Amino acid sequence: MNIREITKDVHYVGVNDRTTDRFEGLWPLPYGVSYNSYIVKGTEKVALIDTVEAGTISELINSLNSHLGEIQIDYIVVNHMEPDHSGGIPSIIAQYPQAKIVGNKQTIAMVKGFYHIADDRFLEIKDGETLPLGGKTIRFVMTPMVHWPETMMSFVEEDGVLFSGDAFGAYGALNGGVIDSDMDTAWYTDEMYRYYSNIVGKYGRFVQKALEKTTGLDIKYICSTHGPVWHERVAEIVGIYDRLSKYEPEAGVTIIYGSMYGNTATVAEAIARELNIRGVRNIKIHNASKSNLSYMISDAFRYEGLIVGAPTYSMHVFPPVEQFMIAMETREIKNKVLATFGSFTWASAANKGLLEYASKMKIDVVDHLEMKQSVDSSTYEAIARLADNVVANLKLK
Repeated sequence: MNIREITKDVHYVGVNDRTTDRFEGLWPLPYGVSYNSYIVKGTEKVALIDTVEAGTISELINSLNSHLGEIQIDYIVVNHMEPDHSGGIPSIIAQYPQAKIVGNKQTIAMVKGFYHIADDRFLEIKDGETLPLGGKTIRFVMTPMVHWPETMMSFVEEDGVLFSGDAFGAYGALNGGVIDSDMDTAWYTDEMYRYYSNIVGKYGRFVQKALEKTTGLDIKYICSTHGPVWHERVAEIVGIYDRLSKYEPEAGVTIIYGSMYGNTATVAEAIARELNIRGVRNIKIHNASKSNLSYMISDAFRYEGLIVGAPTYSMHVFPPVEQFMIAMETREIKNKVLATFGSFTWASAANKGLLEYASKMKIDVVDHLEMKQSVDSSTYEAIARLADNVVANLKLK
């Protein structure tokens, strides 16, 4: 475990998980993940900010005992109830039987529902209320639907430390360092984009409300429940979240395709080449049968252009591509320059299906093409036209 003092009497006490393959049973964790927990020590009371996943709670308790001495935890602040953070609550209250669980009304209801804890263990707080610890004051900021209805943030006023729940989090275990100033965090940026698009992406308007509520806080550290503690990069990270939650893309084009025997893949490769000839330099290509949905979602969310192609399969969109389109619809994707292409052997359905998804998402399709059986000269003409129309509509070059 990494034990690190962030500011005086505010400690990181989280744990790393390098064993779990998929976050939420869905999203790959090639670099692991951290479950971040924190201690705030006042002169009168001590608060534990969030716990950890149930399978790692013994590591947290052992480290609390061995590295921080005989501390007495008086409060367990629950910013987010997802079990990778709340799973350790039963073990913590068994270890510290005097501790009160601090949360809002919805949090308390969820704690009871998940862990069946008695009523006398709770301290209910509301938006803007404070919890004095003696020399440390925790102010609570309600941030519902980032990304569960009970989510909130906790702010230590004296030190400018914001405990942000899942907001500003990233996949990836911590490799010795804890604070961004202690490590190279460049690769965490990509993992933060992927985390946002996979987990939080649907809730942009609620993220915007949360950002508005924290605008007046003098934030010096952002302590999320996953990934590094942000300090040197606070303004940059908040800016990234602001853009993502406004669905503001970066320059680039993502091509998602499915192909059974290579014909649709040929179209995807030809489109990429035509885009490059026309000056597009940042092009991401995913074979939906091979790339994990997590990475396809991340690139599609991040970049301005999106081109999706699929063969017809049993009179439907090829299933891996359809799964991707469902993910886009679920995340209420916006502000995309979208084009589609479909292929078929004897009966066409794929391109029609892709256009129907675009209609559901209320995104205009700048061009679409359809190929029967294999590429010919007319297909290449259509590919060139599609590339022209995509590039003409890109605002970010």
